[in-house]
Amino acid sequence: MKTSHKQDLIAAALLAALAAASAPACAQKSDEEVAKATQNPIAAMISLPFEYNYDQKIGPQETGHKNYVNVQPVIPFSISQDWNLISRTILPVIDQHDIVAGSGTQSGIGDVTQSLFFSPKKPTADGWIWGAGPVFLLPTASDDLLGADKWGIGPTAVFLKQAHGWTVGTLANHIWSVGGSGSADISSTYLQPFLSYTTKSFTTFGMNTESTYNWKTEHWSVPINISVTQLLKIGEQRLTLKGGLRYWADSPDSGAHGWGARFTVTFLFPK
Repeated sequence: MKTSHKQDLIAAALLAALAAASAPACAQKSDEEVAKATQNPIAAMISLPFEYNYDQKIGPQETGHKNYVNVQPVIPFSISQDWNLISRTILPVIDQHDIVAGSGTQSGIGDVTQSLFFSPKKPTADGWIWGAGPVFLLPTASDDLLGADKWGIGPTAVFLKQAHGWTVGTLANHIWSVGGSGSADISSTYLQPFLSYTTKSFTTFGMNTESTYNWKTEHWSVPINISVTQLLKIGEQRLTLKGGLRYWADSPDSGAHGWGARFTVTFLFPK
C-alpha cells in the first residue's frame, strides 16, 4: 500500500473520532443505562473504543509476538421510526515481530472489517435484541504480512438479552473472498458468544470467545477472554476502562499460543 493511502486511512479514523467527539453527550441518560448499553454491541450509542491487544508464542517455533490496537468506532443511524442502522468498523494498527520465520518486523495498518446491522429499536416481546446485515473485508493492509490482500463479503448477525445486570448473547459472521491479488482464498466463520454481569457500581465482569474457523485450512482459532470493565465519568465525558487476559484454547501452528492480554479505553457519547 502506498504511504498516501495509509495516511488517508489514518485521517479517516481520526475524522471518525472527531465526529464522535463532536456528538453532544446527553445528561438525561443515567449511568445505569449507559453501563447497560456498553454491553450491547448494537446499542444506539456512539462509542469509540481503542482496544490494545498483545499475543505471543506465534508461529510453528512460537517465537513471534504481536501488539495491535483495534480502533472500533460504532455509529448508529436512525433510518425509520422502528429501525436503526448500526455501523461497526474495526481498523487494526499492528506492530508484529517474527510472525513468519525470517520475516523480521512489520508495522502498519491491517485489513478493515466493516459491519452494518439493521436492528429494531425495540426488543422483542421476550426481551431479545437483535440485528443483522452485511459484513465487508477491505484490503487496506500496509504490508503483505499484515493482511490477506483480499476483498471479502458475507452476512453478520447478533442476538442478545439483558436482565437483572446480566447480558448474554452471540455475535457471528462469515466472510468469503470475492477478489484481490492475495494468493489464499478466504472462507472464514467468526463466532463470539459473550456473557457479562454489571454490578450496581457499574463494574462489569465478562467472558467471551472470539473463535474463528478457517474452512480452507480446516483450523480453529479459539481465544478465551476474561475481563473487568469500569464505567467512569471525567467532567462530562463518560468512558470505560477494560482490562483482561486471554488464553488460546486452540490455534493453528501459525497462530498465537498460551496467554495474551487486552486493555481497552472506550469513549462514550450517549444520546
